[in-house]
Amino acid sequence: MKTYCVLFLLVAFSISSCKDKEEDKTAPKNFISVLSLIEGQVKHIDTSLYAITKVVFIDSLHSDTTYIRREDFRETAKDFLDIPDLSAKKVAKLYKEENRYDDLLNRVIISYTPIDEKKVEIKKQELQVTPNIATGDKVNNIMITRVISNRDGFLKQDMLWQMDKSFLITTTTQQPGQPEKIIITKVTWNEGFQ
Repeated sequence: MKTYCVLFLLVAFSISSCKDKEEDKTAPKNFISVLSLIEGQVKHIDTSLYAITKVVFIDSLHSDTTYIRREDFRETAKDFLDIPDLSAKKVAKLYKEENRYDDLLNRVIISYTPIDEKKVEIKKQELQVTPNIATGDKVNNIMITRVISNRDGFLKQDMLWQMDKSFLITTTTQQPGQPEKIIITKVTWNEGFQ
């Protein structure tokens, strides 16, 4: 009887160990929420007194400059605000993280790229961070690439968010049988004050 109890405990323990290892493989990744960083910037701008300027260049031939009301800033930044949140477990499992240090820029570059590019529109979320032990690390830039390609056409957005200053979106589109169209949108709010 004691032999059966010991054997049962050993089998139960080994099954439990296997389950722990499986759970480790599916454990949530601790990615930085790029969306939360941008959301924090938008909330700050919503309560600021910055003059917000928007310049749109269409195919480098035509430009249009307008002032944006604070209340309309969120809508202007919507392309940044509809990216998937990497801190969500179901999103994180679709991406991988790569870190490197760039000596020339003196920045740590944290890149999130899809494991399978066919499954997601956002092909890259990248942070450039200036490390500083005394004052804390500072995120300088966020870069995002979105690509949608199907039978209805092609859309690519290269987006750059410069923390506390501005954002830039370069949108390239092409419809079937039509020439490529490039629209560059630059929105600034605090660029000259830092």
